[in-house]
Amino acid sequence: MTTSQPRSMVSTLLTFIIPSLIGVFLFMIPIPWDGQIKITVAILADMLRQSVAPFSNTLLLIIISITAIMSLLMTVVQPKALFEKPLLRHLFVVTPTWLVVRLIGMVFVVMTYFEIGHEAIYSDATGAFVLVELLPLLLSVFILAGFLLPLLLNFGLLELVGTLFTKIMHPLFGVPGRSAVNCAASWLGDGSVGILMTARQYEEKHYTQKEAAIIGTTFSAVSITFCFVVIGQVGLEHLFAPFYLTVCLAGVVCALILPRIPPLSLKKHVYIDGDTQSHDNESVPENKGLWRQSLDMALDKARHAKGVKGTVEEGMHNALDMVFAVLPVVMAVGTFALLISEHTPVFQWLGKPFIPYLEFLGVPEAVKASETIVVGFADMFIPSILAASNIDSEVTRFIIAAMSVTQLIYMSEVGALLLGSKIPVNIFELFVIFILRTLISLPIITLMANWLVA
Repeated sequence: MTTSQPRSMVSTLLTFIIPSLIGVFLFMIPIPWDGQIKITVAILADMLRQSVAPFSNTLLLIIISITAIMSLLMTVVQPKALFEKPLLRHLFVVTPTWLVVRLIGMVFVVMTYFEIGHEAIYSDATGAFVLVELLPLLLSVFILAGFLLPLLLNFGLLELVGTLFTKIMHPLFGVPGRSAVNCAASWLGDGSVGILMTARQYEEKHYTQKEAAIIGTTFSAVSITFCFVVIGQVGLEHLFAPFYLTVCLAGVVCALILPRIPPLSLKKHVYIDGDTQSHDNESVPENKGLWRQSLDMALDKARHAKGVKGTVEEGMHNALDMVFAVLPVVMAVGTFALLISEHTPVFQWLGKPFIPYLEFLGVPEAVKASETIVVGFADMFIPSILAASNIDSEVTRFIIAAMSVTQLIYMSEVGALLLGSKIPVNIFELFVIFILRTLISLPIITLMANWLVA
C-alpha cells in the first residue's frame, strides 16, 4: 500500500506532463522551418497537403458529395440500418437549413470540379479559389489538428492554465481562463484551430453559449504567419513589427468592448443542452493557493483521462466531425460570398457609408479605401489585393492590411467555420460583429499608422 500510492502519483504526473508538453510543442511553439517561423502542426499540415495535392480536388469532391448525399439520406429517409449508428447520426443528421447548405456545397463543388454551368461560379476568383486554394489547407489542418487536439484538451493543461488565468480572462473579457489556450493556439497556429478547440469545449459543456460565442468571434484570430502574408501583399514587409503591434492592440481593444455590447452581450449563460451555469470550475477555494488549486485541477483531469485507445478514437472523431461538417459549408458560403464580391457592387455600396468616417479619421484616399472595408467579410485577402493594386498611400495600405486582420470574420473561412460548428452564432450576428470590429479598430489602426508609417 505504501509503495502503490507514490507510483500512482508519478503515473498521474506523467499523464499530465507528457501529453500536455507534446500538445504545447505541436500547437504553440514556433520553430524555424524552410526560412520561415511556423508551428509544428502547420508544418505537418503543409506536408500532408503537399502529399495529397495531386488528388486533393478529387478527394474534396468525394467528401463534400458524400456529406450532402448522406445528410439527405439520414435526415429525410432515415434508414434503420444506418440510423442506429451514433457516429453516422452525429455526422449526417442536420436541420433543414444545414441540409440545404450542404447540398449547395455539393452543387458548387461539382460545377467547379467539372467546370460546368456558369463560369462565374467556378472561376479562379470564386469556386476555384475555394476548392483549389482554401479547402486543401483546411482539410489538412482539420485532419491533423482534430486528431492531435486531445493532447491539449484531455490531460489537464486547460485546467492548469484556466485556473491560473481566470482572474485575468474573466474580468477583462468575460470568458474562462482556459480560453487563453484557445487564444495562444490561434495567434501562434491558426484561427481554425482555435474555433475547433472552442467548438469541442462548448459541446463538452466547458463553455456556455455566451462564452463560446465570445471566444469564437474574438479570440480565434489569424496566425502570425498569416499576418506576414497580408502585410507582404501590400508591399510593406519592412513594417511587419509595427503592423503586428497594431493588430494586437486593436484586437485587445475589440476583445474588451465587444463582449459588453450586443449581439454578444445578449447571449445566454447556459450550456449547449440548456443547463444553467451553476458554479465556476476555475474558482479557487479560500484554503488553497492559486498554483496549488491549478495543479490539483490539472492532476484530477489527468487521473480520469482516457487511455491511448480512447484518445485516438476521440481524435479521429474530431477530425471526421470537422471534415464532414465544415468543408461543405465553406464551399457553399465561401463561393457565394466571393461570387457577390466579384460580380455585384453590393460590397462597394455597403462601403459608401464609411467614406465620411474615413475622411473624419484623416485616411488618405478615403473613397478607394471605403471599397475595401466590407469586402473583407467575403475573404480576408481581398482588401489587401485591392489595396495593393489601387492605392498609392503607404499609410492607407497599412490601415487596410491591419483592418482586414482585425475584422476577423470572413466568410471564406472563419465565418463558415463558425456557422458549420455548434457555436451559437448566425450569419446576421457575424456581419454585425464584423462591422463593430471595423468601427472599433479603425481609429486605433489609423492612429498607429499615422504614428508609425507617415
